[in-house]
Amino acid sequence: MKIATCLIDKEEHLAILIDQYLFPIPKNNSDFPSSIYELLNLGKEGFEKLKVFHDQISSNSETFQSFPVDDTKLLAPIPKPNSFRDAYAFRQHVETSRANRQLPMIPEFDEFPVFYFSNHLSIQGPGPVYIMPKQFEQLDFELEIAIVIQKQGRNIQAKDADEYIAGFMILNDFSARKMQMDEMKLNLGPAKGKDFASAIGPYLVSKEELLPYKVPTKAGHVGDCYQLEMSCRVNGIQVSKGNFEDMHWTFAEIIERASYGATLYPGDLIGSGTVGTGCFLELNGTAKRANPDAPTQWLQSGDLIELEVTALGTLINQVLVETE
Repeated sequence: MKIATCLIDKEEHLAILIDQYLFPIPKNNSDFPSSIYELLNLGKEGFEKLKVFHDQISSNSETFQSFPVDDTKLLAPIPKPNSFRDAYAFRQHVETSRANRQLPMIPEFDEFPVFYFSNHLSIQGPGPVYIMPKQFEQLDFELEIAIVIQKQGRNIQAKDADEYIAGFMILNDFSARKMQMDEMKLNLGPAKGKDFASAIGPYLVSKEELLPYKVPTKAGHVGDCYQLEMSCRVNGIQVSKGNFEDMHWTFAEIIERASYGATLYPGDLIGSGTVGTGCFLELNGTAKRANPDAPTQWLQSGDLIELEVTALGTLINQVLVETE
């Protein structure tokens, strides 16, 4: 299933997307949850029940109320998640980024998955993203995938952790690199360089839709793994390409780490971290290593960013200057 949160007649609706048509759930069946949060709190049982309804619509769609997706406004699938953790799980990105700073690969990367907390209340969906002028100083995209938790749990074992995942979506973790680099000299981690905007969408894709893309898990690791091509275009020009299967740490392993001594709740958002080549910071550094005179590229006001992932769709955002 593809599950969306959208505006129809200026009202927020939980909807199912089928063949480029949105079927608002409350308008078609009042017995179902009216928001993504109500659905997530029903856990696996709620998603199974919704799948039955989804199949009913698919087999007889003309009897249900629907709206062309192009005539509605898609919001973030999870507009206000309870929390937002972003991991650092792609070896290529970590290794290349460190090499670009003339640093060796850090051995702790192979010991445990690491993440930081970002601003769960600055989540955006598809569409325009307004950013302050100072954050446009070396403004960057980050090509990622995110999951949302559907079941409360604490001290979750990696072997059980995939059962806690409601679905997957694209994540663009916008980063103000100048601000980030300045503040991280204080060794406290990213803060203002990250907390102004992160976009997710265009919809939440349930796990059964990814079964055709499932591949064997790498030796020494635990959890589901999928072969999904990931790419980024800026103003129609491809700048980044990677694959979800290249994640070193699985989401199951990240959940185990995140839930150690901490409770995860339905509606918690967790990002994968940047795929290899998945941001200008890495791409610029690699180009400079090869040629010190190579030009650098950062996002400019008006730029259109398209993140595309197999089976997860295309997340499109335009960055614009927010007036002070």
